[in-house]
Amino acid sequence: MAIGDRFQNLVGRQTPNDTHEAPTVEDIETPVTINAAPYDKEAGTGSPENKTASSDDNISLPHEDAQRGVKDIEAVTLAWSKATLATFLILIWIYTLANGFRSSILASLTPYATSDFQSHSLLTVIEIVASAMTSAVYIPMAKMLDVWGRAEGFLLMLGFATLGLILMAASNNLPTFCAAQVFQSVGLGGMTYSVNVLSADVTNLRNRGLAFAFVSSPWMITAFAGSKAAEEFLVHVNWRWGFGSFAIIIPAVAMPLYVVLKVNLRKAKQKGLVNHERSGRTLVQNIIHYLIQFDLPGVILFAAGLTVFLLPFTLARSAPEGWKTDYIIAMIVVGFVVLLLFAAYQVYLAPVPFLKHTYLLNRTVLGACLLDFVYQMSYYCWNSYFTSFLQVVNNLTVAEAGYVNSTFQVVSGVLLFIVGYLIRKTGYFRWLLLIGVPLYIFAQGLMIHFRQPNGYIGYIVMCEIFISVGGSVFTLCMQLAVLAAVDHQHVAAAMAILFVSGGIGGAVGNAISGAIWTNTFESSLARYLPESALPSLASIYASLPVQLSYAVNSPERIAIQKAYGYSQTRMLAAGTGLMALAFVAVFMIRNLNLKNTTQTKGVVF
Repeated sequence: MAIGDRFQNLVGRQTPNDTHEAPTVEDIETPVTINAAPYDKEAGTGSPENKTASSDDNISLPHEDAQRGVKDIEAVTLAWSKATLATFLILIWIYTLANGFRSSILASLTPYATSDFQSHSLLTVIEIVASAMTSAVYIPMAKMLDVWGRAEGFLLMLGFATLGLILMAASNNLPTFCAAQVFQSVGLGGMTYSVNVLSADVTNLRNRGLAFAFVSSPWMITAFAGSKAAEEFLVHVNWRWGFGSFAIIIPAVAMPLYVVLKVNLRKAKQKGLVNHERSGRTLVQNIIHYLIQFDLPGVILFAAGLTVFLLPFTLARSAPEGWKTDYIIAMIVVGFVVLLLFAAYQVYLAPVPFLKHTYLLNRTVLGACLLDFVYQMSYYCWNSYFTSFLQVVNNLTVAEAGYVNSTFQVVSGVLLFIVGYLIRKTGYFRWLLLIGVPLYIFAQGLMIHFRQPNGYIGYIVMCEIFISVGGSVFTLCMQLAVLAAVDHQHVAAAMAILFVSGGIGGAVGNAISGAIWTNTFESSLARYLPESALPSLASIYASLPVQLSYAVNSPERIAIQKAYGYSQTRMLAAGTGLMALAFVAVFMIRNLNLKNTTQTKGVVF
């Protein structure tokens, strides 16, 4: 799932051989580091000398071999004060709070927006397209953050997000709403990704779990307040104002982050920490230079391959022969081949590869990406129709359904601090995955049993809590795994690969969910509805308000509840079965020690 998105002052400096008790978490750390990946003898990556330095010879300037964006953020952390760092983390917290409200409110309002267009059953189609396009953006976004700068990339994504929110509020038909959803998903997905990269830039790897927990904690607030706010929008105004209000709120809370980065970059330039001299290149030479730096062929291969590969999951239901249709099979094959070409190009031909092949083929990176893919795929096999299910089957209000669906945010808000502290104390994270994966599978499988019409909602909440515990462990440990396997230069790229894996997993999960829904829900309605309601079958299938219009315990409502239960149990069964692959992913991840590894420079947390 996506969250998400999250301090220690060492008195003096530690070497890996230090055995004394570390100071408290409230302190702020100013590490002096050597920019190298953690040494891994088995993998042959990193450097044996990757350790905390004991002198000041590497703190005065950003790394010379880094790209512009990495140099800039290292210069910023070398130039700013501890107070500015604290301010920056608080600004990230405020942005996360606003984004959490947006996510919670829009999740409750979107089914009503699509129902206005008689398209409630197309929820997963919209999400598949949005997930595919968002995933395709992460790699060029990573190159932008590295080549142009963190602040510039964040600002561009803010523009896309604002445009998408405005279009969603103003849309009067499904095509416009879908296009707006893509802009909004790309923009806000890019902003969340940028915030995650920035959080990695300004924190020490060992303390990153605690920082992640801090800036993710607003989700505990928005879990309840957001759902109630969505209900108030529907009762007192309409769903359009829910989308439109965030076209104002998101820019207002995001711009201070951009300003702090730019102001401190200017301060770093005045101190001589970074100096972007004029290159002396001509216009044509500049174009060629940036085409190489952005790895344009690689970006095109990846975006084209991913889009072509994922589109059939959206188009198959309308194809003449479904999955057997020639062009559906061809698109899947061509997309997969192009993605293989992208991998080969990165390893053998790219002048400035997106990610070094030693990292791209690192088993820890691959394991974390596989885990994210499987986790997101499993989750979205059933979650897209979950709030609708809670309203129709468990007779909850919009706000109450939102509360149940937000269990993850509440539990993770507390648990991430505990997980982050355990990782900081032990230095290891894989052991937590060995607990989280079985717990998640058990809870999701248990939910199949309780997904019955008019069942006790307490059992579903219990299952959601267990699922949230496992999901919280995944969210933090997957990020730590990919970041611990690379150096600072490749942080943005490694995070992009992880985000892409999760995006593809979410798209595939929604495709599975959509396929199960369309092949089971309508036929179940035809089987369970009383004969007098069969003429309204199409409108019942297409609209959530129509489903809710039938009185509780009426024959029609009971029939609709049975149809929901039949479809949802199969969605959950598919998701639970797929999670078995998570065990493979966990054992691919090496048991890395984070205590001996640092990546960042200057005043960081």
